[in-house]
Amino acid sequence: MLHLRGRNFARFSAAVLAVGLGAVAHAVAHAAIAAIPTPADVARATAAAQLPLLDASTSLLVVAPHPDDETLCCAGIMQRVAHAGGRVSVVWITSGDASELDLLLIERSFLMQPAKARDLAVRRMHEARAATTLLGVTIEGQLFLGYPDRGLRALLAGPAPYTSPFTAAAAVPYPDAVTPGHAYTGASLEQDLAAVLDRVRPTLVLAPSPRDSHPDHAAAGRLTLRLMQQRSALPAVRCWIVHGGEGWPSPRELSPGLPLERAPLLQGVPLVDFELTPAEEDRKLAALRAYRTQMQTIGPFLLAFVRTTESFSAAP
Repeated sequence: MLHLRGRNFARFSAAVLAVGLGAVAHAVAHAAIAAIPTPADVARATAAAQLPLLDASTSLLVVAPHPDDETLCCAGIMQRVAHAGGRVSVVWITSGDASELDLLLIERSFLMQPAKARDLAVRRMHEARAATTLLGVTIEGQLFLGYPDRGLRALLAGPAPYTSPFTAAAAVPYPDAVTPGHAYTGASLEQDLAAVLDRVRPTLVLAPSPRDSHPDHAAAGRLTLRLMQQRSALPAVRCWIVHGGEGWPSPRELSPGLPLERAPLLQGVPLVDFELTPAEEDRKLAALRAYRTQMQTIGPFLLAFVRTTESFSAAP
């Protein structure tokens, strides 16, 4: 056995530490090099993001965390599929019943009143039907789940039931929802979204990016990806983003003729741009204007998405 004391022990320890740190640095350097995508990696990722042919055989499902998200990011594709004779469906995970700004300006509710929050949701669902009808979605394809706005991350994080602090509901309170009365639990939400997938049988799913900075969006995106992976159908998913970084998209106003620039939170992610025709861009604007509640509160932000392109990435 080696016996070291005093200064010799300190020198030995320093040597061991230096060797260990060198090994760690070597491993980190190799990992960093391995993480740099090669041109072949980029080419494969870009090819995976390419949209499939949109024709009469297409069954498109847009997963929207809130009413208006589907129009912001997917209005062009929705119109193109409908025009080609395909089937377009939208599933709204929440009904937008937790917008404090809407409650203040639209419902004139200065204090949190559950009835006012539920009234706001009914209004936003009505607007969603009007907007998506303009984009070619039939009543049968307009599907509301009615889960709690601003509560999806907490709801999906554990098995405990969730109660919305806005509506005071612990179960889906909207009669027009797919499954009214379903408990606010992660298991119920997963079951309901899975049932929509089985009902629609989509050939293309447009879902929120897990990189989106809004917790509802990221949670809805992760859930959709998990369910599609269980079905061995991840290649059918393309992701979009609404909350893509500070100040994005810019300018915050209606900007005819401008393409949608890359969101800061999608740096390094291969994207495919879908080009809208002028008529599709005009109808997208008309659909967004059907969201009267949102136009009164965040109109410039909504209008900034009316561009010549919409952008999508492959499932991560």
